[in-house]
Amino acid sequence: MWKEFKEFAVKGNVIDLAVGVIIGGAFGKIVTSLVADIIMPIISLITSGVDFKELKYVLRANSSPNITDGVTLNYGAFIQNIFDFLIVSFSIFMFIKIINKLKKKEEEKKVAALKEEIVLLQEIRDLLKNKNS
Repeated sequence: MWKEFKEFAVKGNVIDLAVGVIIGGAFGKIVTSLVADIIMPIISLITSGVDFKELKYVLRANSSPNITDGVTLNYGAFIQNIFDFLIVSFSIFMFIKIINKLKKKEEEKKVAALKEEIVLLQEIRDLLKNKNS
């Protein structure tokens, strides 16, 4: 059982997945910081200081000393989460697009090298055919 687990854990796919999760977590922190520390202050400046997280609709005000908070719909936090999602998904889309572009260039180089090899092999074949004729 230990041997099977070791083979499973050392397989490339599991290691690739672990690396992807770690990098994804770090990337998420970067994008969260981008949103909270750079984009949202600019939006706040444009909207005259409106902070989305503070937007809420009060359903029941704080009417009793036993209740510390009233009942509110925090739609501002929801708007902020949607905004965060859109930025994260767009960032990931752009990152994947760049990676695919780099992979495509690499594949084109391989195809060009393969075509060159095929041409050389065809020339060698033709030379051998002419020599034997």
